Amino acid sequence: MKSSLMKNVLFICSRNKWRSPTAETVWRKHPNLNVRSAGTSPRAKKTVSSADISWADVIFVMEQKHKNRLKAQFTRLIEHKTVHILDIADDYKYMDTELVQILEASVSSYLT
Repeated sequence: MKSSLMKNVLFICSRNKWRSPTAETVWRKHPNLNVRSAGTSPRAKKTVSSADISWADVIFVMEQKHKNRLKAQFTRLIEHKTVHILDIADDYKYMDTELVQILEASVSSYLT
């Protein structure tokens, strides 16, 4: 049962390998969030779908290029969605300590 306080959060990077899965793991246990991650690349572990976009209340992308791809691919769906660009370069491995700290610092102001 989805509480009205629950927020659906989607994290997106390119290949859904390091940055967005780390963000999903970091925020998964938050009591008021439902969290997913996906990638914009056709070779992503999980490629973002129209269902993901429709599901999300808020979307976090790691770089401007990810937002551009979403706008190009899901023009109508993305129109009324909040999309935040985190400006996190593809310089980290999954659960890298620095990446976790950056995600906690940059995302928390939007979600708390």
